[in-house]
Formats: sequence, C-alpha cells, structure tokens
Amino acid sequence: MFGDLQERELIREFVRQLTAKYGRAYWVERAKSKGHLDEIWHELGKAGYLGVTVPEEYGGSGTSMTRLAILMEELCTQGVPLLFLVITTAMAAIPIARHGNEELKQRYLPAIADGSKKFCFAVTEPDAGSNSFNIRTFAKQEGDYYVIKGQKVFISGYDQAQHVLLVARTTPADQVKEKRHGISLLVVDTNAPGLSAHPMDTQIFAPERQFALYFDEVRVPRANLVGEEGRGFRALFDALNAERITVAAMAVGLGRFALQKAVEYAKVRKVFDKPIGAYQGLAHPMAIARTHLELASLMTHYAAHVFDAGQDAGMYANMAKYAGAEAGIEAVDIAIEVHGGSGFTGEVDVITVWPMARLLRTVPVAREMILNYVAEHVLGLPRSY
Repeated sequence: MFGDLQERELIREFVRQLTAKYGRAYWVERAKSKGHLDEIWHELGKAGYLGVTVPEEYGGSGTSMTRLAILMEELCTQGVPLLFLVITTAMAAIPIARHGNEELKQRYLPAIADGSKKFCFAVTEPDAGSNSFNIRTFAKQEGDYYVIKGQKVFISGYDQAQHVLLVARTTPADQVKEKRHGISLLVVDTNAPGLSAHPMDTQIFAPERQFALYFDEVRVPRANLVGEEGRGFRALFDALNAERITVAAMAVGLGRFALQKAVEYAKVRKVFDKPIGAYQGLAHPMAIARTHLELASLMTHYAAHVFDAGQDAGMYANMAKYAGAEAGIEAVDIAIEVHGGSGFTGEVDVITVWPMARLLRTVPVAREMILNYVAEHVLGLPRSY
C-alpha cells in the first residue's frame, strides 16, 4: 500500500545528505533574516525532487503525493521545513497537471520541476476565511482577458514567487445554484500591472513572509484559466487536499525534530543522580508523543496513497492534517517541558519550532472545521453551521 520501501529510504537518505550541507543552522539564519532558501531549493530541483508531482512528459517523475509527503516529512525531521513544497510543488503543480490545458502545462510544469519558477496560492480573503466559496475577488471576462478586482490575505512567499495561482469568482455567488459553482482558477504573474502586495505582521519564525494582495483591474489572458470557467472547484479541491497532506507531513516532521532533541537531552541531563529520561513523568509523555507521531505519519501516507490512486482523498487528507497537527504540537510541547527553562532559549532551538507547529493546527484549515467535515461528511451528522 505504501509503495517501494527502498525508494522511501533513498528519499530519506538524500534528504539527510542534503541537510548535512544545508541544515538547521542554515534554515534558522534565513528565518531570522527573512532570507530565501534558494540554495537548497535549487539542489532539490537538480536532483529531480521538485518534480515529484509533475508528469514525466513535462520534466517530472510522475505525480506522487506519496513521494512529496516523504520528502517533506524528512526535511522537517531534520529541522528544515520548506513551505514552497506546499504551495508550489503541491498546490500549484497538481491542479495545473490535472486540469490545465496543454499550453499551461508546457509553460509552467517544466519550470516547477527544475525549480526555476515558484508559485504562491491565493484563496483566503478577509471576509471569507474558511468559507472559500464566499470569496469576493471577481474576474470579469472582457474579450480575451479577465479583469480582476479584489483582495487576498495570508499569501505565503509572494516576494519569492513569479506567479500566483488565484482562486476567484467568475460568476457572482448570488447567481449560481450551487455555492461551489462560479469559482475559477487563474495564473497571474506577480509583476502584473495593477497587482500590489503588502507584508503582513505575522509573528511566525520562518523564512517565508505573508502578504496581503490587492488586485486593481488586473488583466489576465483567458489562456491562463486552469480548467473550466466556473468549475474550478475540482482543481481547488485537488489543491486543498494536496495541501492538507503535505502540511500533515510537515507537522509530523517538526514533531520528530523537537522530540529527538528532548530524547537526547533526557539521556544526559541528571537530576537526583539519574538521567531525567529514566523518570516516567517525562518518559511516558515522550513515548506517547512518539506513538502519536507515528500514527499521524501512517494516516498521512495513507491519504497520499488514496490521492495518488485518483480517488476522493478528502476524508483522509483532513484526518491526516488533524492528526499531524495535534501530534506535532504534543511533541513540541513535551520537548519544551523536558528542557525546562532552557527550552525557552534560542540556543536549545526548541521554542523556535513552537510557532510553526502551533500554526499548523489553525492553517490551512482550522481543526474545528476538520471536525465539522468529519462529523457531517463521514459520520453523517446534521450540519452545524
């Protein structure tokens, strides 16, 4: 079910070798300076790992969420999370590969695979939040162009990307029979006239910054439409499910990174003449955290397996994201506790993991919305909102 175990180990070994060169210290330095992770990104591109979600005929190695999950999980286990693996390799490449026309595939997929182009993904709006169908950004057709007006927020890495995969309405919400209709996806160049961006003051320890985007009569060729006009929800769901799976892998890896630090410290730090790892008050929570991380990892890889099989992965992707985020937070929390007061210092480098681990409970979809989804769509309970 989980593919070739030898291939999995080859991916993990490649990541370990890469992070021996561009490791946690490299990532922390870039996070502090808000610098870019270009070196490791280009190394991944040269080795073919940015093409794991790109079909072979466009320079990739075949669409595989499983490979991407392994790659992300191991990078984070080594303390080097790469957010662009979520927003470019998962959220942009997969919708274009599955739903884009031939021109779009030829134009963008080879550049995604070799790492020469990055995408950001724009769906969230100030007044829409978790309700993606309530977005107001509108793309009006005028001849061979769409003219876009609206606003997006919490757009990761806009300053590093060359393109935005934009989710917009092409039919007003009050003119469609089903709320999911009238949604379209468009590729917009980040330097398009009328598109402006402002950094948001988010306090997350990471190299990638968050932006608010403003579309003021931005003109985009109709050829940049991904999929059918007004039927973009299919491509959107593919992007969101891929996002959830990759984020779940990220959370698991971050939890493993922090927990391993705690284990190493608990073996050598002595209190009352014994290593603190010998005391069940710390040993049991660490053992539980590791168990929960492994369970979340299994759920993540199963979700990727279902996604790769072309089946509806919504249930499993949401469950994986929930399990990964909760396990990651649990592991980071016990890691801080094991280190005591020193756990709050930058030198130990555990508290630095907490903001991102905690963020992943809330984004890209809040745990409460996942539980609503499971209650309604899996258990068949009445809708609560």
